[in-house]
Amino acid sequence: MVLDNREAIERREAAILAPYAAHAARTLGRTYPQTEHPFRTAFQRDRDRVIHSTAFRRMEFKTQVFLPHEGDHFRTRLTHTIEVAQISRTLARALRLNEDLAEAIALVHDLGHTPFGHAGEDVLHDLLRECGGFNHNNQSLRVVDYLEQRYSEHPGLNLTFEVREGIAKHETKTKIIRPEFAAHVFPTLEASLVDLADEIAYNAHDVDDGLRAKMITLDDLKTLSIVKGSGVWGQGSGATKPISDEGKQNDLVRYLVNTMATDVLMETSRRIESLLITELEDVYQSSERLCGYSTDIAEQVQELKSFLRQRIYRHERLLAMTRRAREIIETLFARFDKFPEKMPKRYQAMLQSERKELVIADYIAGMTDRYAERLLEST
Repeated sequence: MVLDNREAIERREAAILAPYAAHAARTLGRTYPQTEHPFRTAFQRDRDRVIHSTAFRRMEFKTQVFLPHEGDHFRTRLTHTIEVAQISRTLARALRLNEDLAEAIALVHDLGHTPFGHAGEDVLHDLLRECGGFNHNNQSLRVVDYLEQRYSEHPGLNLTFEVREGIAKHETKTKIIRPEFAAHVFPTLEASLVDLADEIAYNAHDVDDGLRAKMITLDDLKTLSIVKGSGVWGQGSGATKPISDEGKQNDLVRYLVNTMATDVLMETSRRIESLLITELEDVYQSSERLCGYSTDIAEQVQELKSFLRQRIYRHERLLAMTRRAREIIETLFARFDKFPEKMPKRYQAMLQSERKELVIADYIAGMTDRYAERLLEST
């Protein structure tokens, strides 16, 4: 019997991947050096470590946009992450990049998210203003570097530099400044693709969930430039026979994902070629962002995002959830600030070396929605 070992996988990567891709055999390494695994590459191990982490499992019960208990089919933070990983792998494969690295970054990118979606993050940011605020990317790094305790040899998950840099440089409103990542203007292409896969996923599934929640209708979407060629309303090359509203909804969501993803592939390929990118160092020191949409699609995506912001994210039902999230998190934060002994012993021990506010934020950020609600009622 011939086994496919790590060296064989790395040889295939060398033969198949683009020269500007991140090759596992040339990883910049881990904080705590480890012997390589006989059958898995460094990036495959990172992916597996994330999947087996406690923080990953908790995402099943963390809100994405809609509260999970309002319906069985709304996205959660976990299902969103799985969709991002799928799109990331597709993009990476088409561009001859490292699928394993793209998947690992996709799976890890939201580990630091709070309960109650972005509403929870905004509350913690306000509560931590004197400590520099709260950023879920920074929290994801704290999770994988420190808070996850699954190994006796080292703290955290000890992920590779490339995955950790992908977390730190994931696109958000607030940038993380870390000296260890300062030598690179941009992270790997795999990491940059995950940023776009994240946006593609939430743009499409927030339309889907918004329709399911009856906050918007298919007719509300008619005027959006990005959906005019979908065929859902008969103006494109869509179905030739009548289909149900559910069928139209499914067709539309599929069309949105495909339109955005295809454009990213074509535009990213064009930029790589026009900027003469021939090796990974060219990616790190590029004069401009390599992954992105074409000008036309970028404008259409912005129009879609503005629509979602006005019609869904600012809908009274979600604003009510925001108010409830603020009430729960502010109450818990004040309670643990006054009575830190009510936190688990592990967090009490952290008070010896960390600011109390940061320790409380670590504890609250790691909670699921339902745990935070139960804790509010029981303490």
